[in-house]
Amino acid sequence: MIHSEPHTEPVIVQVSEARTAVVRGQDVALADLTSFYDAAFAALGEVLAERNLTPVGPAFGLMTRPPTETMDLEVGFAIDHPLEGAHTASSGVVVEPSILPEGTTAAASHLGAYDALGDAWEAFMAWIAEQGYAPQLPFWEVYVTEPSPDADPASMRTDLFVPVAKNAGVA
Repeated sequence: MIHSEPHTEPVIVQVSEARTAVVRGQDVALADLTSFYDAAFAALGEVLAERNLTPVGPAFGLMTRPPTETMDLEVGFAIDHPLEGAHTASSGVVVEPSILPEGTTAAASHLGAYDALGDAWEAFMAWIAEQGYAPQLPFWEVYVTEPSPDADPASMRTDLFVPVAKNAGVA
């Protein structure tokens, strides 16, 4: 899923399915995303440790529908072996098994602050259409650079992934 070097230009790749442990959110307001992510990562850390599961890559956020004023999403990690069933963290947040899908996928890297991700997604989706592909759901972003209060926003790397299908009539 993660390429060692950033995709400075978008590419079409084949990705393999990855088992994941996630916290699901439905109708999460954009203004509440930071607190949702913070609660999700705290619960994920607790449950993964209790279940002796190890992340096999950086954290991700998977969107199950295009965002509006709210988002439906999964926040989590690809893991080394399956999480069996749902588990509730001490905070009451539920961690569940899920997957990142396999298939033909457009990939690009955003280098910079999270607040510029909207523009990066817009340009990426335009590139996908220009290549004769139709974006599919779900789509996700992988937080290659772990955020921290001391991090330089310019040094952040977020990889963007969108399953794609060729538009009808496009060779």
